[in-house]
Amino acid sequence: MTLAIDGGAPIRRRPFPSCNTIGDEERRAVLQVLDSGVLSQFIGAWGPDFLGGPRVRALESAWAAYFGVRHAVSVNSATSGLYAAVGAAGVGPGDEVIVSPYTMSASATAAIVYGAVPVFADIDPDTFCLDPQSVRARITDRTRAIIGVDLFGHPADWRGLRAVTGSRPIVLIEDSAQAPGAKVGGRFAGTLADIGVFSLNYHKTIHSGEGGVVVTDDDRFADRLQLIRNHGEAVVKAKGDEDLVNLVGYNYRMTEIEAAIALEQLKKLERLLQPRIDAAEYLSRHLAELPGLSVPRTDPGVRHGYYVYAFKYDAEQAGLSRARFAEALRAEGIPVSVGYVEPLYRQPMYQRGIAIGGNGFPFIQAGREPISYPDGLCPVAERMHERELLYFSFCQAGIAEADLRDVVAAVSKVLESARKPVAA
Repeated sequence: MTLAIDGGAPIRRRPFPSCNTIGDEERRAVLQVLDSGVLSQFIGAWGPDFLGGPRVRALESAWAAYFGVRHAVSVNSATSGLYAAVGAAGVGPGDEVIVSPYTMSASATAAIVYGAVPVFADIDPDTFCLDPQSVRARITDRTRAIIGVDLFGHPADWRGLRAVTGSRPIVLIEDSAQAPGAKVGGRFAGTLADIGVFSLNYHKTIHSGEGGVVVTDDDRFADRLQLIRNHGEAVVKAKGDEDLVNLVGYNYRMTEIEAAIALEQLKKLERLLQPRIDAAEYLSRHLAELPGLSVPRTDPGVRHGYYVYAFKYDAEQAGLSRARFAEALRAEGIPVSVGYVEPLYRQPMYQRGIAIGGNGFPFIQAGREPISYPDGLCPVAERMHERELLYFSFCQAGIAEADLRDVVAAVSKVLESARKPVAA
């Protein structure tokens, strides 16, 4: 069978179905907010409205109950949530924060905004999350926090990460933006560290356009998160909490409309997540035996959230390069992405050593050697990006088995073509 890239007929000509998760429930909730005339009720002064309006508080209460945590603090984005989490952990200039190189940039810049140095540890080659043994090798007496990412929907090894910190006072921050509803042994991702951060960005499993929620069981962290969210420095005196004088607040407040939408979306989480899992498991059953492919690994006791379906590719076993494989799949009508993000330490900010101001801060600080980020720093992450990782983004609610059959047929067609002998 001639490949579409070589002039043959493609397996699929129609686009994959889109998934609009916004329905009548969200419309009614938004109209109620509009009818109330109160689009936000936050006040940057100590008092009842310092914690926001009725929809914000209802969302936080429902989120805490759903995920089984003491506190949920809404924010205007998961990025804001990460920044607030690092601030709540007490990170400051001279500290180090261990982070993943294979994630969205905010997971690392959260350290920089507090003047701390991001220290990149390598990833596990199967889950793509932080490798605890690599983290162990990076821990120093300056390490103040670790930000792990539940990448692609698979929870990081939080038990392993906790173990390598030992008795050190290191705060674990869980970036669970891509893993709402994932679980480890019955506990939700996002609740496995000291502080967890969820995203409500528009392309997540559930969303409110923009937004996020930070969760914790620690009363003190929750207090600081609320203060960082809403101009906390302005209320310390009125609040009567002198231990918080080292805290600077921002405006990370969620609107009543976003909260109303998010509250309805939370109710749909399970029925929006399960189709992702079903689709991913279908693909794994049918792709696992094909040469050159390693389907997503799920650790024992883990429920994967499948933000995307990420798999590994061995060009030598498959008989064609990753670039050619991806190009051929796209020609067959199957959108596939190559790599994920270039390891973050290759960004100009890290390579040039300038993040804040013009004097190299925070990479150059008094009393220590300048920080550098050479190639080879995280070889597994580099290998995934350059040679092995591919992913599909269409495993979501609305996907049909017929769509998935096309994926399997296209992958099989491309790989079979690579094994055929070339005619003399």
